Amino acid sequence: MKKLILLLFPLLLSAQTHRFVYLLQYKKDSLAQDFTKANMVLDINPDDIKFYPYAYAKNDSLNMIRGQKSARWDDDLPAVIRKKNSSENTSLILMNDFYSLKSNDKINWKLSDETKVDGQYTLQKATTDFGGRQWIAWFCKDINLSEGPYKFRGLPGLIFEIEDSKKNYLFKLAKSMKFSNTYKTPFLDSFLGKKPLPVTDNMIAKKQLELYNDPLHDVAESFKSNTNPENTFWVSGVQVKSIDQLKGMSDERRRVMLRDNNPIEIDKAIKYPLN
Repeated sequence: MKKLILLLFPLLLSAQTHRFVYLLQYKKDSLAQDFTKANMVLDINPDDIKFYPYAYAKNDSLNMIRGQKSARWDDDLPAVIRKKNSSENTSLILMNDFYSLKSNDKINWKLSDETKVDGQYTLQKATTDFGGRQWIAWFCKDINLSEGPYKFRGLPGLIFEIEDSKKNYLFKLAKSMKFSNTYKTPFLDSFLGKKPLPVTDNMIAKKQLELYNDPLHDVAESFKSNTNPENTFWVSGVQVKSIDQLKGMSDERRRVMLRDNNPIEIDKAIKYPLN
């Protein structure tokens, strides 16, 4: 793995997309004992930077092979686009619709003289406060790319590893690859044919609270308007046979939302009502 990364760096200038895959370990619930894991992609293109779950690219490849148009999205994982050499990010969010949220995320780093060796690389330590968390990053000055996972960028070298002080989130570089053409990401351009609607932080918070207050609203409305007895409705693998069923299911959805309220930027966690 380390040799692969080393061999590909000299070819960076000839690549239209240089991809770095990071293993993300995170806790949906800050009190959880176990981590959820996911592979994340950092695509460095000639004009922009894209960060998203590897599963999206895998699903897109299967669509091309099978001639399908299936869509995949994970609400827990970030998808971010920014212009090259910029801290202006666009986050893509799927709730009851597909949204885009712009933010300016300049990160102020404090460099340390502390270093460590990771395989063939010497990494230098840097720290920052971002999104309500304290972060420790390890970057490689020999890799002249001022980029890293999620919104983390601006160091004099590629970020190999970054973790918050409470160990809720850890991004660690796993491998590198290159593409001779710019890698297309239609799955970020639209979702099921819908282009993302621009929103603000306040609008997103409002929509999340609406979802919390009535998490199965769309299912309930569809159930009420159904005139065909052969139509069946399923929620989390359970068949809905009466409208009364949805109350208990909604209560369970709210309990999950309260528990799994531990986003990367913890200062943007929604303050849900407790009753």
